[in-house]
Amino acid sequence: MNLTKHGVWIGRSITEAEYGEAARLAQDLGFGTLWLGGSPRLLTLRPMLEATENLVIATGIVNIWQYEPAVLAQEFAELDADFPGRLLLGIGIGHPEATSEYQKPLTKSREFLDGIAAAANPVPRERMVLAALGPKMLDLSFERALGAHPYFVPVEHTRFARERLGAQALIAPEIAVAVDDDSERAVAAARAYADMYLQRINYTSNLKRFGWTDEDIANGGSDRLIDAVVPQGSAAELVAAVQAHLDAGADHVCVQTVGVEGVPTAAWTALAAALGLK
Repeated sequence: MNLTKHGVWIGRSITEAEYGEAARLAQDLGFGTLWLGGSPRLLTLRPMLEATENLVIATGIVNIWQYEPAVLAQEFAELDADFPGRLLLGIGIGHPEATSEYQKPLTKSREFLDGIAAAANPVPRERMVLAALGPKMLDLSFERALGAHPYFVPVEHTRFARERLGAQALIAPEIAVAVDDDSERAVAAARAYADMYLQRINYTSNLKRFGWTDEDIANGGSDRLIDAVVPQGSAAELVAAVQAHLDAGADHVCVQTVGVEGVPTAAWTALAAALGLK
């Protein structure tokens, strides 16, 4: 699959009615992949695939607590039959605060992947990525899938993932950015986005692996931490943040524009121009 180096990531800020519009815009601007967050049901991706010809559509991520593996595999097979080679299945365990049934992430993930492999229509290894932060989950992402789709990570994590997994694994981090020339407004948008993730133990534990402290994480995050995980500025200024992940070893970087409701036409257009995609 040709994800290209640059993709865009969208979550619950757009509605299903806007999926086709968003996909067409991403393709027209030159992005190679559109990632849909919010643990989507797989068949809801059909309008994105129908609206485009060569854009890869990826899930970032399907939460494994919300699917039976055989059902997920069957739905993937249905879409892949109609749109061959254009769907990348990102799956993940979510975070402990999201479910009362939370088990050990590695064990549950292995069991889910075993279920996919045993399905009537198993998803090929090279068509899956795992939401991976810690070392063991990163290892699993390459043992059982194409590689890793880390979320809410500083560039140091991308460098660590590449060093741990070697040259063959796909490393495709998400990076959230606030595209705004007004610095006060941009910082406010970055902080509003980061607030929830700084209250989730899987993300905060990961940040601590790379030297961030409880003081950095407390009270909505230190300025230094916010700048590292949700950079802000003009599209031209944010190119450096995207490139930093590529320089650290990422194969593909998917950019999420925060503080925007609906299809982020202006932000994506500015980023595509700054990245030289068109």
